[in-house]
Amino acid sequence: MEPVREFYEGVWTGLPEDPEPWAWRRRRALLLDEAKPGERVLDLGCGAGRFTGALRDAGADAIGVDIADAALTRARRNVPGAAFRRFDGAIPLRHGEADLVWCSEVLEHVPDTISLLTEIRRVLRPEGRVLLTVPDHGRLKRTLIALAHYDAHYDPQGEHLRFYTRRSLTRALRATGFADVGLRPLGGPPLLRQAIAARAIRG
Repeated sequence: MEPVREFYEGVWTGLPEDPEPWAWRRRRALLLDEAKPGERVLDLGCGAGRFTGALRDAGADAIGVDIADAALTRARRNVPGAAFRRFDGAIPLRHGEADLVWCSEVLEHVPDTISLLTEIRRVLRPEGRVLLTVPDHGRLKRTLIALAHYDAHYDPQGEHLRFYTRRSLTRALRATGFADVGLRPLGGPPLLRQAIAARAIRG
C-alpha cells in the first residue's frame, strides 16, 4: 500500500489545486442522475473533491475517500466541511453504510480488482448500488492502439494497471456478488467513446 500511496502523492504534487476532472460535465451528470437526496454516497477515489462537492450540493450525504494525503488536503480546502477519509487498504466505512458507491476512473489504477470490488460490496447496504466508469478499449480502438501507440499506451510505468472490456468488467462485478449489471458507453460513436459506465446492485 505504501509504494502505491507514495506514487500518487507524487502525482498530486504536480497537479493544480483544483483540477477539473476528465469529462467533468458528462461524468457529473451521470452521477447526479443516479444519486438521490439524503442518500449516503461514497466518492471512492475522490481526488480534489469535485464530485464530493457536487453530491453534497445535490443533497446527498457524501463521503470522499482517497489514498493520497495530498489529494485529501486539497479536497478539504475545496469543499470545506465535507467528510473526507484516507484509504488504507480497506474502505473506511462500516458494513452496509452506503447507499451508493461512485468509483469513476479509479478501477484501472488498482492492482487487485476483485479485492476493491469486494470492499465496495461490503460497505453497501442490501440493494445498494455501485456506479463506476473505466476507460473504453473497444475492439477497433484496441486495434488502432496496437498498430500505432502500443508501447506508450500500455507503458508498465504508467498509471493504468488494468484494462477492461465490457465482458471482463461484467465478469468481475458478478464474481464479487453484484447483480443486475448494466453497461453503457460514455462518449460518442465507437472511435470516440471514452469510457464504459457500469451500474450494478449488491446481490
